[in-house]
Amino acid sequence: MILPIVAYGDPVLRKVGKEINKDYPKLRELIDNMFDTMYNAMGVGLAAPQIGLPIRLFIIDASPFAEDEELSEEERKVLKDFKKVFINAKIIEETGEKWNFNEGCLSIPDVREDVSRNDTLKIEYFDENFEKCSEEYEGLIARVIQHEYDHIEGILFTDKLSSLKKRLLKGKLSNISKGKITVDYKMRFPEAKKAR
Repeated sequence: MILPIVAYGDPVLRKVGKEINKDYPKLRELIDNMFDTMYNAMGVGLAAPQIGLPIRLFIIDASPFAEDEELSEEERKVLKDFKKVFINAKIIEETGEKWNFNEGCLSIPDVREDVSRNDTLKIEYFDENFEKCSEEYEGLIARVIQHEYDHIEGILFTDKLSSLKKRLLKGKLSNISKGKITVDYKMRFPEAKKAR
């Protein structure tokens, strides 16, 4: 089932997610719905707060990046096969060079900005079968994980921008929170809700 994506300005996007256990109600159905919702919105990642749930769960399918001709054959293969569920994730360490990449977010449509992040990370999490995993990632995969991980920490990519960029985006972000934007996927707007 395709769920509405919560827009910028909703308080749930600022909450630190709570850990869940394997008995979380309808977890498998929730994960399936999150993948349906993400694919419908043409995203590569989606975190539970983006569908209104303040829990530590996010999903990633990086395969759309595998079509980038500028990447090496090896990088494209890794991206093509990267589809994962992260439950109760904890980034243990972020290392390597910082690099900029143009990021966007399904909760903040039509806003894209360069964000600087570390190249490499080590993360511990549970997969959808509640098997514990400890892995290291680098490059584009690490960046997508960092972006989604920020969501379960109550952080948005716009928080990482300079104060000048934030001021320049203020009107656009205000319009998003009021629902004054056209998107081709279902969204839930915080201020439009208050106006009813």
